[in-house]
Amino acid sequence: MVVITSVHIEDNLLLIGSHQKEKGQPPEQFRIVIPKIPAYFTGTGDLTTALLLGWSNKYPDNLDRASELAVSSLQALLYRTVNDYKTVGFDPQSSSLEIRLIQSRDDICNPQVNYKAEKYN
Repeated sequence: MVVITSVHIEDNLLLIGSHQKEKGQPPEQFRIVIPKIPAYFTGTGDLTTALLLGWSNKYPDNLDRASELAVSSLQALLYRTVNDYKTVGFDPQSSSLEIRLIQSRDDICNPQVNYKAEKYN
């Protein structure tokens, strides 16, 4: 299994993954297009790794599903973070934002899948 999490293309990020679903079969590649949020966050790489590891343990033969859940959790958390900063009048583009991890517990445990994996060659 291989996952590349930060390919920048215009205003989007791509998560690109490759995995062998069945032994003896060629690996399958997929991508998830993620709209880039115009802010800088602290801790997203560690959180992405943790989410991918956790969801991969639940779906060991389905890296694309695990990635959809991880990306959807992360994006919900980042949007919550930006909105919290904006609510108190802070410009989210002015410095690094501490992610709202505790406040986003439900988004982490039960994400609504808004970002879908698509086959990629």
